[in-house]
Amino acid sequence: MSTSPTQAGAHPFDGPSVRIGALVPLTRPGWVEAGRHLLAGLELGVREVNDAGGIGGRPLELLVRDTAADPQRAAQAVQELAGEGVVALAGEYHSVVARTVAASADAAGLPYLCTSAVLDALTEEPTPWVARLCPAQSHSWRVFADFLLGAGHRRIAVVTQPSVYWAAGTGILRKYLAAHGGSVTELDAGALSPAALNDELARQGATALLLLVGQPEPAVPIVRSVRGDARLAGVLIGAPAGQPEFAGWAELLGEDGAGVPFLRYLPEQLGPLGARVEAQLRERLGEEPSFVAFEGYDTVAVLAEVLRSHGTDRASVAGAWPRVAVEGTRGRISFSRAPGGSVWQWAWPPVQVVDRDPAAPGRFRLLHTG
Repeated sequence: MSTSPTQAGAHPFDGPSVRIGALVPLTRPGWVEAGRHLLAGLELGVREVNDAGGIGGRPLELLVRDTAADPQRAAQAVQELAGEGVVALAGEYHSVVARTVAASADAAGLPYLCTSAVLDALTEEPTPWVARLCPAQSHSWRVFADFLLGAGHRRIAVVTQPSVYWAAGTGILRKYLAAHGGSVTELDAGALSPAALNDELARQGATALLLLVGQPEPAVPIVRSVRGDARLAGVLIGAPAGQPEFAGWAELLGEDGAGVPFLRYLPEQLGPLGARVEAQLRERLGEEPSFVAFEGYDTVAVLAEVLRSHGTDRASVAGAWPRVAVEGTRGRISFSRAPGGSVWQWAWPPVQVVDRDPAAPGRFRLLHTG
């Protein structure tokens, strides 16, 4: 799949296109809603770059590959895109897939700007080829833990599925909360039915249950079950990975899906660029754009600046990570080596804890910032 570099009324171009490979989950079992928003942001960014004259008079072209949340499929896509002459890779939402993409890009000497995957250990060893736009999990999930503590929650239960990402999140929460007098109990979504999960929550006396599981299954049935159990009326349900961000959550759960705090990466108020992009993304998507759509747009903004200022060969792109500074939709973007990190990192994007307002589930409430 390729996004055409030309649009109606676009600037006339000279020379072949400058190609970026985009890795996006567009089919199940990937998180399709997130993939759709990510691609909308990437495509809008490319259109605006080309409307402004492209890259040195050459059009920017997006070569899109559907990862379907499959690491092997993503690795194959990296090899294909490298052979098709892309100057850089962008995208991916799922951390386990992005980790494979980062390793493949590093081995191929191909710059990769990771858009939305937060797993700290994106690569095993430090690499000059990979940069990341979204915050590291250890940063943003500590913000979520601060929200829990501030709201008076010390006894936390997490319901999990097997995954490097969920395991890392559980470890971050457990360590941080323990240092502040809290505790985390882990419940296996595969071993417990929703009814049995309710019994465990009631027995343990947890005041908050965090959903470290896939959406819609098993997250939706778990929420319905907890909401319907009078014993658990005071239990906060949270979803740090952001499941309630997308419209599908509200469509499936209605009022039951409100009041579920989650992380998103937007400022309290968008500036002029962010507001303009928000309106255009809303038009493209037919709904309110998620933070993932803004991440997609900002990814192209960064790559376009790198390509214009530092050249279009792969080594020059990778060498520019520590020197680029771009005004994005959510703030000024630059990259550094975060302590303990193995990739170039924007430290840090804005982090919010929000939920859907129980009085109007289509509206978001800001609960905490970090």
